[in-house]
Amino acid sequence: MLSALLTAIVRKMSLRSNFVAHPTADRYHRTTVPLGGGAAIFVTLAAFILAAAVTVKFIAAPGHLNWLGPSATIHIPGFLGKINQLIIILLCAAALFVLGFWDDKQRLGPVFKLIVQFAVAIIAAAFADVRIEFFIESRIITSALSAVWIVLIINAFNFLDNMDGASAGIAVITSGILFVAAALSGQVFVGGLALVFIGTLLGFLAFNFPPASIFMGDAGSLVIGFFVALLTVRTTYYHQAQSGHWYSVFMPLICMSVPLYDFLSVTILRIKQGKNPLIGDTQHFSHRLKKRGLTDTQTVLTLYLATLCTGLGAIFLYQVNLTGAILIFIQTFMILAIIAVFESTAKNDKPAD
Repeated sequence: MLSALLTAIVRKMSLRSNFVAHPTADRYHRTTVPLGGGAAIFVTLAAFILAAAVTVKFIAAPGHLNWLGPSATIHIPGFLGKINQLIIILLCAAALFVLGFWDDKQRLGPVFKLIVQFAVAIIAAAFADVRIEFFIESRIITSALSAVWIVLIINAFNFLDNMDGASAGIAVITSGILFVAAALSGQVFVGGLALVFIGTLLGFLAFNFPPASIFMGDAGSLVIGFFVALLTVRTTYYHQAQSGHWYSVFMPLICMSVPLYDFLSVTILRIKQGKNPLIGDTQHFSHRLKKRGLTDTQTVLTLYLATLCTGLGAIFLYQVNLTGAILIFIQTFMILAIIAVFESTAKNDKPAD
């Protein structure tokens, strides 16, 4: 509700201040749409994170909530131990929000944005424990690998913000799947953060679903990508598997297969054409689907369905044996292959509006 309210307010403010996205050759939209949705997303997340930290530290920790019983206070010590990490995470998100907002106001160079993203990712990995373990003992190696993964997911969701409802909607689905994984492994902290994130996105999506009345801009997509990356890294997969199946650590890779497919496919296309892969255009997965005659709504729902299909397989990855895991990987590949065939066929092509 807070996210929806802030989005409505920001939309009016953006229109009054002429903070809008105009139609250009490298963007698919053909009408002027207000920007600033990223502000509503970031402020909502920041408000809930800070409110939680203040409530636990100054109200719950001193014992003022003990009357609620042990079920309401049992996790307070664990939360207190994570407050410093939570503040660092919020500061990292703030840095990405400022970077994105700056880029929305005046186009920044892709190299500069990439440098800042890596700096933020390294800080999050090294000081907020947003790290991929992969059974590697070296903290330096895991921090470096985690930084690369975080930047990859940030840019994957930044790339997805190319059509109404795409980035926010897919983030809702993937975060929902990660919430299930966190719940199954008993991770209250990560699960709670996922719920706040999902609620924030749904409030914004009410205004961003086709036809969108506001865009999030890079100020939103960079923050969304960071929080999705955070959830993928902080969720425990290996300990869920009571039988100790090591391949359950690949769950986020399966879960993120559709965003990663879009990122990799459009990057390869741009490189083949001799273009800078970090410069936007209208060759994304969603644009290629739309050229096949789908409407904006049909296109984004196709993206949602594909993400949900791969995500459902990811949920069961920790429960199956090696044969089942191989079948899930094959199923994921086949879903992406169907999409690739569908979007690449030249028959009955229609130009995008």
